[in-house]
Amino acid sequence: MVFPAITDFTSAGLRELVTSLGEPAYRANQLQQWVYREMALTFDEMTNLPRSFREKLEGKARLHSLALTHESLSRDGTAKFLFTLADGKAIESALMPYPSAGGRARCTLCVSTQAGCPIGCPFCATGQQGFERNLTAGEIIDQVLLAARWLRDKKSQKQGAPAAITNLVFMGMGEPLANYEALWQAVEMLNTPEGFGLGARNMTISTAGLVPQIKRLAGEKLQVGLAISLHASEDELRDQLVPLNRKYPLKELLPAVRAYFTKTGRRPSFEYILFGGINDSLRQARSLAHLLAGLNCHINLIPFNPTAASGYKPSSAEAVLAFQAELSRLRAHSTIRRGRGLDIEAGCGQLRGRLLQKATALKSKTGGGRQ
Repeated sequence: MVFPAITDFTSAGLRELVTSLGEPAYRANQLQQWVYREMALTFDEMTNLPRSFREKLEGKARLHSLALTHESLSRDGTAKFLFTLADGKAIESALMPYPSAGGRARCTLCVSTQAGCPIGCPFCATGQQGFERNLTAGEIIDQVLLAARWLRDKKSQKQGAPAAITNLVFMGMGEPLANYEALWQAVEMLNTPEGFGLGARNMTISTAGLVPQIKRLAGEKLQVGLAISLHASEDELRDQLVPLNRKYPLKELLPAVRAYFTKTGRRPSFEYILFGGINDSLRQARSLAHLLAGLNCHINLIPFNPTAASGYKPSSAEAVLAFQAELSRLRAHSTIRRGRGLDIEAGCGQLRGRLLQKATALKSKTGGGRQ
């Protein structure tokens, strides 16, 4: 039997668990302090909780829902984590430090919300691995807590390392808004002072364009950031790059994003991966500027991080700069986002894909899986 993880509980649910064990309700607050602020890895670390209570907890719940099983550290400071879930499935997170440049230093964690992805974008390593299942709220939260613990321990060993996670982007494996309930429970627990205590404005949710969920997100009390994985400004091309566009075309997606801005006041961002010879012409830059005209937004231009099986290639540096210059001429605000962790396969799904390929090759070599 696999027990639920402490991080799978809401604050109210945790109080119910604690009182069901015959303990006073305030023990739930102490437990949350150990889990979300101290990032405890074992119940034994919780030294101000009675041993009898810790033993009862161990008979009813796990502390965490996943385990950190592989880590890689890039020359640019990016860390890539591979986590293994209780059922043996694997997911990834990436921790990206940004040194101070006229402002405060940031440390952003890119978080997964599904094992695999149902969208099937042909250029994405995760999309080509297929969809396995949604993550629980605890599995989403635990990526943050274990990365924060890793960062804290690393800082104690290395002077100048970032002090803590300052931003979360739900842009890892999966389509976040397709796992809405678990995602939002995680957002609330990561935001609440009794939990991780990170401000909602320091969290961004990415989507390929699930229109009904964008509308729902606009009505939430916590106003997180919204990022749209766009990659094309015309339906014909976007149908190929982002298959979800066939269900929610641009004529439905853009009004939903505009309504999100009107209701929340939060400026959305648009992710635009540049593929050589596919979506990087000056005509397409003009089309993009026209599509987003009048919307207070920001465009992140992202040179493609190649994957072995995709067949797509990155735009040249000259094409990227020319594309941005054309956007600027048309008063469309954009930033070129530099690749991070290229030497450690930090792109979404790349590390997991390589390890899956190794496992498949080993199984084939040893005859595993034959009937």
